[in-house]
Amino acid sequence: MMDFKRRGFLAATAAGLGLDGVLGSLNPLSADEIRLGDGSVRFTADIDPLVRFLEDTPRERVIEETARRVKAGLSYRELLAALLLAGVRNVQPRPSVGFKFHAVLVVNSAHLASVSGVDEERWLPIFWAIDNFKSSQARDVKEGNWTMAAVDESRLPAGHLAEKQLRRALDEWDESAADAAVIAMVRNAGGNRVYETLAKYAARDFRSIGHKVIYLSNAFRTLQTIGWEYAEPVMRSLVYAMLNHNGEPNPAQSDLSADRSGRANRKLASELAPRLQAGKIDESATRDLVRALHSASPDESSSMIIEMMQRGVAVQSIWDGLFCSAGELLMRQPGIVALHSVTTTNAIRHAFNKSGDQETRAFLLLQNASFLPMFRKAAQDRGKLADRRIDELAGSELVNAESKSLSTVPEVFQLMGKSRSEASEGLYRFLSAGGDAQSVVDHARRLVFLKGNDSHDYKFSSAALEDYRGLTPQWRNRFLAASMFQLNSPTDRTRPLVKRIHDAIG
Repeated sequence: MMDFKRRGFLAATAAGLGLDGVLGSLNPLSADEIRLGDGSVRFTADIDPLVRFLEDTPRERVIEETARRVKAGLSYRELLAALLLAGVRNVQPRPSVGFKFHAVLVVNSAHLASVSGVDEERWLPIFWAIDNFKSSQARDVKEGNWTMAAVDESRLPAGHLAEKQLRRALDEWDESAADAAVIAMVRNAGGNRVYETLAKYAARDFRSIGHKVIYLSNAFRTLQTIGWEYAEPVMRSLVYAMLNHNGEPNPAQSDLSADRSGRANRKLASELAPRLQAGKIDESATRDLVRALHSASPDESSSMIIEMMQRGVAVQSIWDGLFCSAGELLMRQPGIVALHSVTTTNAIRHAFNKSGDQETRAFLLLQNASFLPMFRKAAQDRGKLADRRIDELAGSELVNAESKSLSTVPEVFQLMGKSRSEASEGLYRFLSAGGDAQSVVDHARRLVFLKGNDSHDYKFSSAALEDYRGLTPQWRNRFLAASMFQLNSPTDRTRPLVKRIHDAIG
């Protein structure tokens, strides 16, 4: 039996990263087994057999067969790479960059959960993601069985022209030209150069509720783990996703609501860029921003960011306000729209931190401010919003006596089965009284492992449990407490897949 605890996991990971040699090898596959249909993209010989294994093994056997390969020496890095590439080759980011495409979007979230989990459960997220891929693959087959096409080498621009042609294609929303240009750019420019080009576009429009910029951040984060040598098909998929406009007219030739804030904020970004590295932390400014975003329009929100930075407010105080506004929407209407306000803010903040271009960073900040009212409007279209405010957490004297005396993390989480609002208040009081935030994070993550039912459980928890650390102490506890409206509850049903994975890995 393989040791799946810390030493076994870290040894497999280290081997996959090239730190301790290559562990084992895959079972041999015949030429017939790895043959793809004409016109499908092929991967390098080192990874394609494993991708084909994930593609071809039936869902009812893939967990057990994968576990056998891991026990025989398959490394974590190889498995993570194959999982991402299998999704990229087989799952189309259409009609929306979401739904079945979460098989791709969730890979980095599952990875973050794996490396942050307790020793005995580190393999659960990646095995869960494999099962999730098989579900999405089946759905894609029903919707037409799309497969990423092979590269047409004759269409690729010269390397020195690739970046210019990629920008032009993205500006013109030209899928075919963008595909050729991004291939040439990946082959001829470094990863940072490719990233800077795509970061200017991934958050330009409010389509697919933030999934385009989520894909940008998650794709590059996963590539940092598995290696840039796998970037070409991932970047092709990313650009294809970024150019999705939901069947609407070409945005380059139209005035569509999803694009208006991006066009306005592009003009404002140059004004804001020089101020990003100045200013002072201002808790009252954060509070003003949170309260304004409760009802402000997209244009009002970005204008407020400009005004705050002109009077010397630090960008950290603005990020505190954006994250807490996203958390507040969770309190007002938990569910699919609000959780994406959090995961989108997570992705934009990561893009902001990674970019070295000040105008791109300013644009991303302004777009995040404009997106939050759009999320609020999308939530309102689904139903009434509760009048809850994150800056008033624990402000009422009418607090249940049970939540006043909470002393352990499990006691706080147990309230979720009774009232999400009481659980949120209870967690805020627990943390304000000096309770250990890390124990809260660990408990929440374990509940995702055991109770998580779909991609959003992993995406949301990985984002929220990462983001709270980036807020200033005055706002950190409020944001984490707001997350109780969406995190998995101990009263949720434990998923049968958990036992199946445990049985497979031993």
